Amino acid sequence: MKSVNVWMAGAFAMITGVGAAAAQSSEIAAFKSWPKNASPKEIGDRIAARFVATPHTNFNRPGPPKSITYPETCTWYGALTFAKETGNKALTRQLVDRFSPLLGSRDTLIPTPDHVDRTVFGAVPFELYMQTKDPRYLSIGKKMADKQWDAPEGKMVTADSHRFYDKGLSWQTRLWIDDMFMITAVQTQAYRATGNRMYIDKAADEMVFYLDSLQQPNGLFYHAPGVPYFWGRGDGWMAVGMSELLRSLPRNNPNRARIMKGYLKMMKTLLQYQAEDGMWRQLIDNPASWKETSCTGMFTCALITGVKEGWLDQKIYAPAARKAWLALITYINSDNDITDVCEGTNKKNDLQYYLDRKRNTGDLHGQAPLLWCATALLR
Repeated sequence: MKSVNVWMAGAFAMITGVGAAAAQSSEIAAFKSWPKNASPKEIGDRIAARFVATPHTNFNRPGPPKSITYPETCTWYGALTFAKETGNKALTRQLVDRFSPLLGSRDTLIPTPDHVDRTVFGAVPFELYMQTKDPRYLSIGKKMADKQWDAPEGKMVTADSHRFYDKGLSWQTRLWIDDMFMITAVQTQAYRATGNRMYIDKAADEMVFYLDSLQQPNGLFYHAPGVPYFWGRGDGWMAVGMSELLRSLPRNNPNRARIMKGYLKMMKTLLQYQAEDGMWRQLIDNPASWKETSCTGMFTCALITGVKEGWLDQKIYAPAARKAWLALITYINSDNDITDVCEGTNKKNDLQYYLDRKRNTGDLHGQAPLLWCATALLR
């Protein structure tokens, strides 16, 4: 029986790209023993409970949202994966209950999938479907994921939408680095939920286009063309987007090696810019900029994933990830809100604009990566 299990594990690794090192990830010493109140389970429980108690939020604007915003989507997804890894059925039920009104009278809260920031919402119903097998969630997720590849339609369509669509890319392509989480998250989830490789293969095509367009020789990414700044959270979206995509991308995908090359190059450079205490900054390469928690959480998640999957040398990268986690959680206050989160940020070719961004507390842009890190450490 043992030999059969080993063969099956090897076969799965060949298909999914998950190597033997991933199977040994529980043996990584840096991820096994934590100081009191610092374990991923303890932190995840606190942040997930805070999310459950938080009403739908409208970031950067007063009043309730017209639809679910992407920071809430990211946190909801993180809470669901954390509940799964910890076997917390009560938390899963609370997260299911949060969605229940959207299946009825409050269905208008489901975003219209006409922009990357709204289409990413599909990652949540896909996760709910995988955990509950309720086909209603699958239907919602598929409609959103499929829309990303349909012909351009709606008031968000631009000339660029048609240009990118004609190249075989998503019409929602806009070459902001944020997109490489927003697009890849929903499409990778679609693949995980349906087994249809079209979703993840097309997401890999997108990722390569962004890598070729935006990654700089040092491995980091400008926010967008013409905006030559290494904005922390923007690069964080790329880091997590690549690591999540690679975690499920089949080994025989022709773009896998290119994406892995981009990921490894970025991770190597991030180590050079990690502050002595473990944090990263609002502008990654600017020592005068402030230490920022959302990008630190995202980089930490990408590092943890790479170590556990066997892509990164654990002797070098595991201690860096541990240091980052232990630094990051010191920014959580007594209300279980993380501090020093960069506010929502548009692209702008202005150095001072990035340096002067507000430092929010409890912003879901920062809460979500805490849950992603906790999940990755426990996975």
